[in-house]
Amino acid sequence: MNHYISVLNNSKTEYIVEKSKFIAHIKPVFTEEEAIEFINDVKKEHRKANHNVPVYSIKDKIQKYSDDGEPSKTAGFPVLEMLKNENITNIVIVITRYFGGIKLGKGGLIRAYTKSAKLGLENSKLIKYVKVMRTVLTYEYTLHGKIENFILKESDVHEANTEFLENVKKEIYVPIEKVDSLEKALVELTNNAIRIEQIDTEFVVVDGDKLIVQT
Repeated sequence: MNHYISVLNNSKTEYIVEKSKFIAHIKPVFTEEEAIEFINDVKKEHRKANHNVPVYSIKDKIQKYSDDGEPSKTAGFPVLEMLKNENITNIVIVITRYFGGIKLGKGGLIRAYTKSAKLGLENSKLIKYVKVMRTVLTYEYTLHGKIENFILKESDVHEANTEFLENVKKEIYVPIEKVDSLEKALVELTNNAIRIEQIDTEFVVVDGDKLIVQT
């Protein structure tokens, strides 16, 4: 998995259907423990609700849901299917329902829970995480301008930090599929007068000019 979609922020979104109130609680998470803790917190807060439907997906490997008393596959199941179809992961959703006295039927429930989740996702801000190689470049000062201009032209390569010590030490994030070609280009650009160290892989997202890193 070289990229995935997740959410940037927590959100709480209300949606009314035939007098039933649906509340979508959404949070970005990176472990199953985080997801379970969030689910339990929502259940405590809304212990008087008719249903608290939990759904979570962690790194596209752990995917779980419950219909929490609603008819089978009418609540958590369609929400999880939507997440899978849209490649959204590292997320937990709990949809709280306060029954309004009017039955929605199976089709109505599926539409209501899915709509509630979609509205919540919009409020949480969807973002794309990209798998990158954190790479450190070390080179002499005389090469700095040439390398700086080269990096600036690579719109999908992001600079994390630059230190001016005995030599210049520049840390960059390179999309995983571009690592080999970028390193080859840098070697050619500097006539092999550059040291390139691959540190580790991470998932990052750029939100405006802010680089967010999450392993």
